[in-house]
Amino acid sequence: MSAATENVRVDSEFAPLRTVVVSQSEFRAPDNTELLGHAMPVEPAAVGILDAVWGKTFGEVYPDKQRAWEAERDELAAVLERHGVEVLRPRLFTAAEKAAAGPEGYANFFVRDPWFTVGENVIEGVLQFPHRRREVLPSRDLLLARVMPAAAHYVSLPQPGIGHPGPGPFLEGGDVLVLGKQVFVGLSGMASNALGYHWLAKYLRPQGFTVTPVRMPEHVLHLDCALGLVREGLLIACPDRLPDGLPAALRDWERIEVTEDEAAAMATNGLPVDSETYITDPRFDRVGTLLKERGITVEYIDFSVSRLFGGAFRCSTQPLLRAE
Repeated sequence: MSAATENVRVDSEFAPLRTVVVSQSEFRAPDNTELLGHAMPVEPAAVGILDAVWGKTFGEVYPDKQRAWEAERDELAAVLERHGVEVLRPRLFTAAEKAAAGPEGYANFFVRDPWFTVGENVIEGVLQFPHRRREVLPSRDLLLARVMPAAAHYVSLPQPGIGHPGPGPFLEGGDVLVLGKQVFVGLSGMASNALGYHWLAKYLRPQGFTVTPVRMPEHVLHLDCALGLVREGLLIACPDRLPDGLPAALRDWERIEVTEDEAAAMATNGLPVDSETYITDPRFDRVGTLLKERGITVEYIDFSVSRLFGGAFRCSTQPLLRAE
């Protein structure tokens, strides 16, 4: 296999992480909640905090928390680099991009969602929340620099219909889990939808992929807020968020179960560096202890501000190379 082919590829959720994009920390809330269509999916403790930021940037209202938020992502980048991972960062929004967002607001805080990598495919998705639809733009420069010269395919979904939520298609990276030639797509109605799932299944089918939908309750934003793959044969899951149980391909795996409250705080949203190393928040020490008992090295990073926005370590990263 050529070097060009090797430099953009994701084989699984736990294959050794070699090149990854780590999120920035930008958020300006819409002028009013109606522009979202429904409330932001955040853990209950965050609701009162985020209610104060409508029409403002997070840093305007909470400058100390903004600095802490940026420091969390910097610490994550440093830990990954210590493990030998190449870390890339999206740029910040330009003044023109912020102005174009207008009253809808803008977000540049969870790079997992606006684009994602499956096998040798980099796919720009379509996000359902209007304030996140431009979130791919800060990553575009690095995608052009890294993906265009590579052998990987680089495609995007069709633009969605007018209106919110509208017919889509909607497909977000937080809903897409990769396990070799098997791909799981979460469907709660809040993010990815059936049309997005069918688009991905059609696109990947000629390459030998099987794409499986995973139904979730409507309050769950993404599949990685309900299910995380740690290594071959071991996963973390919230049964309350998987009404049909685990996908058939995962039902024989050993599982660490978390409660609805733990899942709402992002207990399933850790990040495997490889099949032997896992990053999570000290809030989930119970899960970390169970992972250590199974031979996993656990790195803890306080991600309490990032988790206010309904995401954690997986949401804050997007791999370009995850392969043996």
